[in-house]
Amino acid sequence: MQNQGNPDQHREDTQGQGGQSQGGQQFEHEIQSPSAEIDLKKIQEEVSNTVEEAVIYWQKNDNIHKKLEEIKKTLVEVAGLERSFDVIFREMTFGSRRTGLFYLNGFAKDEVMTLILERLTFLVPDQLNTNAVKAFFECYIPHIQVEKVNKMSQVINKVLAGSSAFFMEHESTAIVMDVKNFPGRGPEEPSLERVVRGARDGFTETLLTNVTLVRRRLRDPGLKYELIQVGRRTRTDVAIAYIDDITNSRDVEAVRKKIKALDIDGLPLADKQLEEAIINKGWNPYPLVRYSERPDSVAAHLLDGNIVIFVDTSPSVMILPTTFFDLCQHAEENRETAFVGTYLRLVRFIGIFASLFVLPMWLLLATHPEFKPQALYFIGAQKASKLPLLVQFIIAELGVDLMRMAAIHTPTPLATAIGLMAAILLGDVAVKAGLFVNEVILYMAVAAIGLFATPSYELSLANRIVRLFLLILVAIFGGPGLIVGSTLIIVMLVLHRSYNSPYLWPFIPFNAKAMLNIIIRRPVLKMKERPSFNQTVDSSKMRKDES
Repeated sequence: MQNQGNPDQHREDTQGQGGQSQGGQQFEHEIQSPSAEIDLKKIQEEVSNTVEEAVIYWQKNDNIHKKLEEIKKTLVEVAGLERSFDVIFREMTFGSRRTGLFYLNGFAKDEVMTLILERLTFLVPDQLNTNAVKAFFECYIPHIQVEKVNKMSQVINKVLAGSSAFFMEHESTAIVMDVKNFPGRGPEEPSLERVVRGARDGFTETLLTNVTLVRRRLRDPGLKYELIQVGRRTRTDVAIAYIDDITNSRDVEAVRKKIKALDIDGLPLADKQLEEAIINKGWNPYPLVRYSERPDSVAAHLLDGNIVIFVDTSPSVMILPTTFFDLCQHAEENRETAFVGTYLRLVRFIGIFASLFVLPMWLLLATHPEFKPQALYFIGAQKASKLPLLVQFIIAELGVDLMRMAAIHTPTPLATAIGLMAAILLGDVAVKAGLFVNEVILYMAVAAIGLFATPSYELSLANRIVRLFLLILVAIFGGPGLIVGSTLIIVMLVLHRSYNSPYLWPFIPFNAKAMLNIIIRRPVLKMKERPSFNQTVDSSKMRKDES
């Protein structure tokens, strides 16, 4: 790939503080011959953005050479053979025909490969007289996922993705076997979307496992998974999932075009980088997609006509389009009865509203008593403190964020101790020292609980920033600051769209029936229509004669 084998980089990697290492001496010894000098010049001049460009640079074309020695030379320069310990080229002879098995040591499934090699050892020369590739492919490789490949770059890309390839002397075709075995963990309940009753399986870092978990719940032939590779170097697998007779085809095509048009080195940070590249490109703090780690929630959204994007190596998926109110809903509400689910939903909405407006409204009433009704005479600081109220709120906000980050980066056994220490230091000691008033700690705790009750982690972070913005406006401008700030936030949310869908739907534009469904968790048989903002092909969830 680009500048692969650069000598300056090689010396930097192999030279320690005490002098040049053995690797550096060996490299200098190798370049003394005229042929090595020519290779060194080619290495210095190489600039290639893709594997195909690198293969063509080294062997003038992208065909598979018929000689194993030439194949090895290409693999040395392009794939890192003999330079990376996990890149293996195993030469063997089967039926008097020389072969080379090319694979990555960490991805090969030992049991399957051993079985294949054991079967090949029984070959005799007479069985390979006519067409060795055809004989290997059709008769002697007992595996399901096997294909013939004629391009060298395709072979290298497939091996880097975990497959294994057979090269044969005098043959310009390779046999690629999908025998990869990715390191990973088993499905377990997501930490951010826990439910009291319900499935305990969640997505993992393996793409095939994730799509299978959804397929298990949706046995619909209309469910489609389109696979696209993104990134010139990482070649990350991205799968677009949708139900073709429900989802709007224009939205699917728009998502497909944006993903295919990406021209970047790669997606090492998986779905979050993909979201920023194709959806949320600006400084908008609010999430324009919904993340989920629950296969049952993803299946429900697919049935509603949403598009789901899976990214390999990520245990979460992106659901789009989405709305502000969709981000406020949780799977727990649908695991209870309609009445209890409605109660939980209302409590959650109250918590989200409190996390946004309780602190700015209290600060307004505490600093401007003229706005305070007689019934709320008790609102305000009962004791004086050494710090202004705005400074107290800012310190408390930063303290809560620091405590949250410390809990994330702290081993679980110590997380409780950190919480107790922060509560004592920031709460009790700060109040007794006269730096804080009791009311600030109280209302800050209420707002923090509301944030933690927000189902979407990304939405809670955005609400925290908006709350801090409103606090500053109230401290500077008073009542007009709260009104203007709230209006600006609403206008910003109205102007933003999630893949051509109104972000504040069904509040703006107002849809009374859909808004009622947002506030009240209706029984399953009463939910006969899919959300209209998805603009689905089939809007009905029930058969026409049953609705």
